[in-house]
Amino acid sequence: MKERIWLITGAAGHLGSVIANFLAQNGERVRGLVLPNDKNVRFLNSAIEVVEGDVCAPRSLIPFFAHDPQTQEPVLIHAAGIVSISSKNNAMMYRVNVEGTRNIVHMCKQYHIPRLVYVSSVHAIPERKKGQIITESNTFDPDCVRGQYAKTKAMATKYVLEQANDQLSVSVVHPSGIIGPGDHSSAHLTQLVIDYLSGRLYACVKGGYDFVDVRDVAKGIISCVDHGKNGECYILSNRFYEISELLHTLQTVSQGKKIKTVLPMWIAKMTAPLSEWYYRRLKQPPLYTLYSLQTLESNGLFSHQKADTELSYTTRSLEQTLRDATVFLKENNRITQKAAVKHRRKKATASVR
Repeated sequence: MKERIWLITGAAGHLGSVIANFLAQNGERVRGLVLPNDKNVRFLNSAIEVVEGDVCAPRSLIPFFAHDPQTQEPVLIHAAGIVSISSKNNAMMYRVNVEGTRNIVHMCKQYHIPRLVYVSSVHAIPERKKGQIITESNTFDPDCVRGQYAKTKAMATKYVLEQANDQLSVSVVHPSGIIGPGDHSSAHLTQLVIDYLSGRLYACVKGGYDFVDVRDVAKGIISCVDHGKNGECYILSNRFYEISELLHTLQTVSQGKKIKTVLPMWIAKMTAPLSEWYYRRLKQPPLYTLYSLQTLESNGLFSHQKADTELSYTTRSLEQTLRDATVFLKENNRITQKAAVKHRRKKATASVR
């Protein structure tokens, strides 16, 4: 019997690391592709075989794909990609998300990898009218979605599905807004939690989206490797939450300050360019942009019924997700000390009263 080896691209990223660490902790043999000198490699399980490479440089991928076909059965999860809510186009995003995915598929064929699960996004799915439930799509067209990130994901998804055949079995998963513990790079949703816990968030905007725990997505992807059908797509979502509901839940689990100010969308859109400039100065992901505000206004009603049925997919509560994310950020000293001290002083003053 051949030994299964899990090949995971983007293994040092938020989702990729959660997948890789979960598999390694359960005794699976895992090989993770990471960018050269990626500082987040130190957070990977020591049992993971780490290979440095770049999806944009095919020759660098040879050690990652190399295996003994007589004794090993490789399966590949392509989780590498650039996620961005920036309103400006980024040439690197196209290179990584589209050209990089093509390189991965080409290498899968060259090295006779029998199984590929591609991590796309719900943003690649054409939006339906407000109030209509969005389910899996068979058509992916960059002209039918908004924003560069969505367009690159639509192009890559279309290409990947076109490569599915008897020699390369392909399934696609579409996560919604990923949030939860394990993010060492501060994606924009993690940054939202950090800003709130650090006392830098004073207002929110109307609107919302579907937010899902990174661990639930990871388990759904792992299940998809064995139970996903060739040429099929699966939405890995949770449910729609208003931003005010998310922040109220975060306040409950962290005993933080209530966010009372809800800005009208027109004010948020007017100040969005300033927000992007401010966070670039801080060298942090922007809290909101024109693109992200458009997303919060869009239809965020996604159904994960297909994944429930075929992948035994399950989700946990947003409260549990935010509670665990809060613990993770505090344990990893991601909350500014000044804000933490100020919060403790307030609690002490309140207890005296």
